[in-house]
Amino acid sequence: MSTCTSTPAIRAWRSHITTSSSGISPRPTRRVWRSNMITRRTVLQAGGWAAGLALLGPLPPAGAEGAVEIHMRGNADGSKVWFDPIGVLVEPGQTIRWINVDPGNSHTSTAYHPVNDGHPLRIPEGAAAWHSDYLLPDQSFELRLIVGGVYDYFCLPHEEAGMVGRLVVGRPQGGPAAATLPEPVRRLLPSVEEIVRRGVVRIDR
Repeated sequence: MSTCTSTPAIRAWRSHITTSSSGISPRPTRRVWRSNMITRRTVLQAGGWAAGLALLGPLPPAGAEGAVEIHMRGNADGSKVWFDPIGVLVEPGQTIRWINVDPGNSHTSTAYHPVNDGHPLRIPEGAAAWHSDYLLPDQSFELRLIVGGVYDYFCLPHEEAGMVGRLVVGRPQGGPAAATLPEPVRRLLPSVEEIVRRGVVRIDR
């Protein structure tokens, strides 16, 4: 089992201010941490998703209905970890929900953005960064992306193990250059064109 510890940068995020942001709309309560970063963690409870949820920020366009779920997975011995699916096509304003279904690890959903421990910018200009904080098994994190474009993200403790993902919001052309990714994960992320064509891309683990 991997042991997750908080870095100084993660601890700094816990001292927060409440404000508004552009590009991301979480539900139902928005916390924007220093450097315009959003973090929110919820515990899965049966029947609790629909109750009392309110959208903050612009209303989603017609047809942006239903949540896209991305599972945080790991194999039995903990030697492999991944996002399932690794690539997803979503509409602006559609809810994206990450759920940790790995009983042996904590995971994060963390945007590639300089505010997140100095990582390269791999989300659209003007979109707010996010960091889910560490999710224990059966916990979840969700947000809504308003700005169209390509969003790459990673699991903070497992990036070097290849735990990365890509969201394509709308129908953008191209995406971030692979050269800014760590070497172990460059070949893992599907192309924007493949995600647009297939809608959902999974990797065989």
